[in-house]
Amino acid sequence: MEGTGQPCAHPGCQEAGEFRAPPLEGPGDGEARPRFRFFCLEHVRAFNAGYNYFDGMSAEEIHHAQRPMAGWERETRAFARAGMGDAGPRWADYADPLDAIGARFRRTHAPERSDGKPLSGEDRRSLDVLGLPADADRSALRKRYSELVRRYHPDRNGGDRSHEAQLGKVIAAYQQLRQAPAFA
Repeated sequence: MEGTGQPCAHPGCQEAGEFRAPPLEGPGDGEARPRFRFFCLEHVRAFNAGYNYFDGMSAEEIHHAQRPMAGWERETRAFARAGMGDAGPRWADYADPLDAIGARFRRTHAPERSDGKPLSGEDRRSLDVLGLPADADRSALRKRYSELVRRYHPDRNGGDRSHEAQLGKVIAAYQQLRQAPAFA
């Protein structure tokens, strides 16, 4: 009930104008908000029944507006290539928490495992951190993990803590891979 307290705009009607309708003068010039008319239920129904989208159009304009593809020939702002050249969308700009875009690309371009077990995008990223190929087995995973922990651990490097970030990545990658179905 939008217009509570306003009378119906139809001449001679004493009912409350509860339903908004566009103004007689059109949408306005854009500077000021248009003054809407308010009608009672009976008169807003009559107003809506008399509305004709095609009023004032020529037969050619009506035919053009009723085509099955009407409106589809223009690019929307989200997909317009203005300022982008022919590069297309930058997939790195999109959040892809399920790795749907990357996994589809890798599936067609990256070799699969010889045992046929699938790798997720997270599995592949973890294998990259460890420097292992996609078809590495569980023993190769453990061997490479041990090697990298010895390389980056501060106790093995005379207390040098400059490799702690890389050590954290190696540990996280190993923890993720050892629970992955491909290494079960």
